Amino acid sequence: VPLKLLILDTVVAFVSVPMGIQSNDSPYRFREVQVSSSLKMVSSITAEDIISKDTKTPILAPQTFAGMVERRLIEKFEGEDISRVIQSWRLLEYDYEHRETIRNGVDQLATSYVPGLTTTCFWETEKLKWCKYLEKNYNTIRDEFKNAIGDMDKLAEQGNNIWAGALSEDASAYGVGWSTLVLMDRGVWDQTNVALFPKTSKIVKDSGVPVVELFFASMEPDSKINMHSDFTNFVLTSHLAIDIPYSGSNKCRLTVGDETREWINGKVSLFDTSIMHDAVNEADKTRYILMMRVWHPDLTESDRKALQYLYDCLEIPDLASPDPGSRFMAEQRANLMHEFPQVKTKKKSSKKKTKGNAKGFGK
Repeated sequence: VPLKLLILDTVVAFVSVPMGIQSNDSPYRFREVQVSSSLKMVSSITAEDIISKDTKTPILAPQTFAGMVERRLIEKFEGEDISRVIQSWRLLEYDYEHRETIRNGVDQLATSYVPGLTTTCFWETEKLKWCKYLEKNYNTIRDEFKNAIGDMDKLAEQGNNIWAGALSEDASAYGVGWSTLVLMDRGVWDQTNVALFPKTSKIVKDSGVPVVELFFASMEPDSKINMHSDFTNFVLTSHLAIDIPYSGSNKCRLTVGDETREWINGKVSLFDTSIMHDAVNEADKTRYILMMRVWHPDLTESDRKALQYLYDCLEIPDLASPDPGSRFMAEQRANLMHEFPQVKTKKKSSKKKTKGNAKGFGK
């Protein structure tokens, strides 16, 4: 989910003014933005202006939510180089949209943008250990998934927001043939749904994948997802193909920029969805994948922690509070929020009897 959309659900003291500023000499232009009623109007500011600012000194209005978060970022990560994350937060505050043509047919659009990251349509997965681990455990994931969707009524009754559709008008414009079943959102596990897919959840956790979001996604027969961007360049998207109708027959395809690939059962793909992309299912059956949003490989560990902190602030605004007591309570809540749920997987029963144990005792 783009940070901009999340901020709209958080108390933020600025209002965007729908006035575009065009420039032929630079693609880096902000729309005119009124930061707050007590501050001056900011216009004709380039991205270079913001990026060139010292990232060790706050520049955003201190009484705004964005300003408080910026100050806490600088204090919390003192001594670590998170300059481009601070730049990203500032760019977001000034309503920057990064639009770039990488080459003919490959266009990037990102409102949540970290400067300096590699942009490529598809990333090769052969050398990524977590990709190989997921492929190795494909059968287990597929079997657990098929068993769960075998009784959709039970799944809907026990699960949380099962097969949800579009969460925004922008997303609904992509097409109506897809829906999701969430296991993790912005680094936070969904305890209810993880309990329904304990094996899959543990496999993903044990794989070491730098996951930010995790969910199953379905795509109806004879449907398409229209050309769009996911608006965020610091997370890539990965798919483990779970159940692809007529796998290998090229009926289910994904196009990112000028490259098109088909989903193949049991294979992992990795691509950049800040690049304009679309998808099609030309089969007469539903397509299912396990979808992951993962941190961009160029990000350092400090970058990842700082970006996760931003997500957490949007979930728990008191993390940016100037009051130490409020901040402490918020930090405790955030720590609990990120713990992996304690779920039990069913074990095969053993016929071997153990002497001296009553039924169920000591097990």
